[in-house]
Amino acid sequence: MTVSAERRIAIIGAGMSGLICAEALQSEGCRVVVFDKARGPGGRMSTRRVPELGEGVGFDHGAQYFTVRSPTFAEAVEHWVHEGITAPWDGDVVAIGPEGITRSERHTVRYVGVPGMNGICRRLARSLDVRFGVRVAPVEHDGSGWALEDDQGQPLGGYDLVLCTAPAEQTAVLLGAAAPEIARAAEGVAMQPCWAVLASFDDRLAVHFDAAFVNRGPLSWVARTSSKPARNSSPDRWVLHAGAEWSTAHLEADAADVSRLLLTAFHEALDLPPRDPTWHTAHRWRFAIADAPLDAEVLYDPTLRVGAAGDWTHGNRVEGAFLSGVALARRVLEGTS
Repeated sequence: MTVSAERRIAIIGAGMSGLICAEALQSEGCRVVVFDKARGPGGRMSTRRVPELGEGVGFDHGAQYFTVRSPTFAEAVEHWVHEGITAPWDGDVVAIGPEGITRSERHTVRYVGVPGMNGICRRLARSLDVRFGVRVAPVEHDGSGWALEDDQGQPLGGYDLVLCTAPAEQTAVLLGAAAPEIARAAEGVAMQPCWAVLASFDDRLAVHFDAAFVNRGPLSWVARTSSKPARNSSPDRWVLHAGAEWSTAHLEADAADVSRLLLTAFHEALDLPPRDPTWHTAHRWRFAIADAPLDAEVLYDPTLRVGAAGDWTHGNRVEGAFLSGVALARRVLEGTS
């Protein structure tokens, strides 16, 4: 049973999966509305703008870059590069461990969004009906279709299909009554948190690389976000990601304490003298990465006309999120399970 173009489709989540799915469905004539609780698109591909540091100055505080493996994603990335919303990042990426700094002999092509990681999602959202600042309540059936409300009880309209691209734990709550089997599958995927610290320094730090995988202490990754293409190179800006174990142990810690602890770990890992940043803040990603993502592409029930997608259903990477969104649109259009 295929889905006619006249049917109304609600998508929860304006990250990569949700927007790619929405674009594919809209291109086939479907009427699609995307809801997201954030102020803008991107999800974990978001970019934090800091006007007090200068016009256009920002931090990629979630996903840091993406790589390409599949032909389908490669075709999309080539188009995005031509459109100017994606560019290769030729940053020098090293590893820091107990033995010091090491460099991989394998060359990895890394891409970033332009002028921030959210550049791709912002471009996609411009051609779609996306409604930001909306927290959707758990989905309920009204007898003829799916009636959505926000968390204040305000109606968001009736829809023939509901597709959720939120993190696994949120998807389980949103679809618990609407699609119990999909909700149970989502419940089985534990999402790990990640504390991120954003720090700006007036003078460039004496670090001779652009990013590092950190294999000691509380940090897992540090990156000079100002080294990426189409970014302001000044002030010198760094993003620090804590590892999942440390983030879990400090999940409810005060953000100021997290900044202090991770900045200390940053200076120690990079063997730098302690130095206070001119500006810094901490951001908690409560649902950063799936501990054991599904290998299912998507979850979709053609009878209920409810589905779920995201990187947690297809491998934890930006590419996985993209492919999952594409696959969900295909399942909807074909009406297959």
